[in-house]
Amino acid sequence: MAGENDKGPKRLDRREVLRGLSTVPALGLFGYAWNKQRRHQQARAESAAAPVAPADLQVINIALLGAGAQGQVLTDAMLRIPGLRFRAVCDIWTEYNQRRVVNTLKRYKHEPNAYEDYREMLDKEKELDAVLIATPDFWHERHTIDCLRAGKHVYCEKEMSNTLQGARNMVAAARETGKLLQIGHQRRSNPRYLHCYDKLLGEAKLLGRIVTVNGQWNRAVTPDLGAPDRYAVPVDRLKKYGFKDMHQFRNWRWYKGLGGGPIVDLGSHQIDIYSWFLAANPSHVTASGGLLYYDPKNHEWYDTVMAVYDYETPQGPAKAYYQTQTTNGSQGYFENFMGDQGTLILSESELNYAGQLYRDPNAPAWDEWIQKGYISVPQVQEKPAASDSGTIADVRESVAPDRHTVPVALRDPYHQPHLQNFFDAVRGKAKLNCPSEVAYETAVAVLKVNEAIEAKTRLSFNAAEFKI
Repeated sequence: MAGENDKGPKRLDRREVLRGLSTVPALGLFGYAWNKQRRHQQARAESAAAPVAPADLQVINIALLGAGAQGQVLTDAMLRIPGLRFRAVCDIWTEYNQRRVVNTLKRYKHEPNAYEDYREMLDKEKELDAVLIATPDFWHERHTIDCLRAGKHVYCEKEMSNTLQGARNMVAAARETGKLLQIGHQRRSNPRYLHCYDKLLGEAKLLGRIVTVNGQWNRAVTPDLGAPDRYAVPVDRLKKYGFKDMHQFRNWRWYKGLGGGPIVDLGSHQIDIYSWFLAANPSHVTASGGLLYYDPKNHEWYDTVMAVYDYETPQGPAKAYYQTQTTNGSQGYFENFMGDQGTLILSESELNYAGQLYRDPNAPAWDEWIQKGYISVPQVQEKPAASDSGTIADVRESVAPDRHTVPVALRDPYHQPHLQNFFDAVRGKAKLNCPSEVAYETAVAVLKVNEAIEAKTRLSFNAAEFKI
């Protein structure tokens, strides 16, 4: 039973921040903060009862390929899902990542075998049903295709690939083998996003015609990730797997040819939602970006990107703006859909912008949808009297609309519903929420942003680009 201190994620106090600063040369403050939060969540999970699988539930034998930060996030979520048996963990950083995750799994009574080379894992682990891939983007194509051809279902983290050809090859391999391939755009399985898509936009059509969309993912400055010398991967092993040194291995997301920069790491999650909710792929994109803050010697991708998409939706034309920058975390991340009858502000975060709606004063009443429980009773936005502030509003100003909320919250780790959907599909009880064909369309839309920045001009999409 939860205790009085079980009130959600803890905030780092000043002493913990100072302690984290002392570890910056080794792991970076971001690494310290992330690990602190992960340990807290893990402790809560360990204190709760382990999930019990029904007697008739098919046990799925799984392997984790890529045991870094994202691999640990997936592992923590999967440990809450009944009916899974970890058979293997594969990571080239045997000195740290691999050992850490294997030890975590052993605490939960799993006995996984550890591997450095995924090919050896596939050769020896004949009982595997599925492989979870959380390796750097440039490895996704090869890892996914080889796992599919080995007869395994695959859950692969986004971005599908850092090249469109790689993503196309992944789709082709899934079709060729008949195995499932889910891509980790986890908002597609988030109950709040599904509620908004199915009920608010689909059934109730609360926003009317959506004409403009905007969104962002802002992150504060963080030091590069490091590692103590005693944990360093030998140079010959790094080069074998495509990295020139330990810094590049730890910070691969910033290097061209390995990752796609923040617009891919962060933006692809939200640009995916743009196309999903608008029921259309973009027709054009204009983008501006630059390396405005970080050292170009070891940061090759843009740290700041602003993009504008044009869409031809079933309801008419729309424009969508997106920003990602890594020098200030103000207002975090969210998506904002604005229609002629209402506004929806949405985020995966349970702390900020979890789901807010504003009805345009000229729109039809939302009483029916309140009664059905689709949205909350409005919080009236009272207009302050002139005497309260001594100011006088212009007669042309709009009265602030009443605020509703989306009455759906996710109490589990953010990735858990998407993983559950994948395992349900493996058991034949569900369809994938983000199969490779859908994720490929998002890859087309996202990777074009970096092209548009380099081209310094508006680029067009051909409808055929989104199909394979």
